Amino acid sequence: MHPALRTRVCELFGVRYPIVQTGMGWVSGVHLTAATAAAGGLGILAAVTMSDEQMLTAVREMRERTDAPFGVNLRPDQPDIAERVKALAHEGVRVVSFAGAPTKDTVSALHDAGVLCVCTVGMRRHAEKVAALGVDAVIAQGGEGGGHTGSVPTSLLLPQVVDAVGADIPVLAAGGFHDGRGLVSALAYGADGVAMGTRFLLTADSRVPEHVKQDYLKAGVTQTLVTTAVDGMPQRVISTPFITALEGESSWRRGVRILRASTRLRELTGQSPLKAVREGLAMRREQDMTLFQVASSINVPLLIRAALVEGRPEAGVLPTGQVTGVLDDLPTVADLIDRIITEAETTLHRLEGKRL
Repeated sequence: MHPALRTRVCELFGVRYPIVQTGMGWVSGVHLTAATAAAGGLGILAAVTMSDEQMLTAVREMRERTDAPFGVNLRPDQPDIAERVKALAHEGVRVVSFAGAPTKDTVSALHDAGVLCVCTVGMRRHAEKVAALGVDAVIAQGGEGGGHTGSVPTSLLLPQVVDAVGADIPVLAAGGFHDGRGLVSALAYGADGVAMGTRFLLTADSRVPEHVKQDYLKAGVTQTLVTTAVDGMPQRVISTPFITALEGESSWRRGVRILRASTRLRELTGQSPLKAVREGLAMRREQDMTLFQVASSINVPLLIRAALVEGRPEAGVLPTGQVTGVLDDLPTVADLIDRIITEAETTLHRLEGKRL
């Protein structure tokens, strides 16, 4: 492998390649995450929508499938975050990732337990905040990224974040990456690797229903949009009739939908009503969210599940990066990572004026 591809994150995470599969709710289950880990990348298990017991069961199943390092994604404002950190450390999980800033106590608890902390940011000031907390690595996600996203494109955000966190904290680039040329471009900006969500969702190892994957592959680069209709916060999704209808709904109709959804989500995750209220209040306090945003956020996992697990995109949400518009195949994870590394090496040799 070209020496430029053996970056700091390879050493930090203990993986062969500087490629991370992000923690996508309902998508980054054991099968996909284990496939990524086995192929030499860092797979991140999405545990936000799991109960404590489900999370531990998934982690133990990961251990049975691979001895390679992997991570687990959590929400920084979960009331039981301290217990989850202890449990993951006890299971030997190497990395915990967050979409947003955890508390300093959480970062300290992770480090005391020998676990690395990785945070995703979408603004330079957010990078400065998590760097001050002592996180081990940062994922800079540009506005092209899927799900909750910012407004700054990757080409502008990435060098800002690299400069903001300094030389001691590795940065991973996210938002628009899918091939070896993108990996080399990220390295040129000063990143130590790439993190990808949509590209991994669209693989043969992803358990998303095949007809839903085809909906992704059919979407063009202009057929995604950033909407606040789902939970009041900007979120990039595929433009569908459901999203159009949701954007046209009155607030009280959304409220009815939210109440119905929150009841079903409790059934799926085993979450009690009291725990749901506690989590909602924590979200409002930590993230300065309105009551509407708090209530709506309860609905988001269920809308995503309807589309990505139940296979009913007409009744749910299809989170996506804009990169879906340039993807046209469903390789295995192993083939995808091998392809990315091979193309990255070819690109590096070309820039060096050499021929393979």
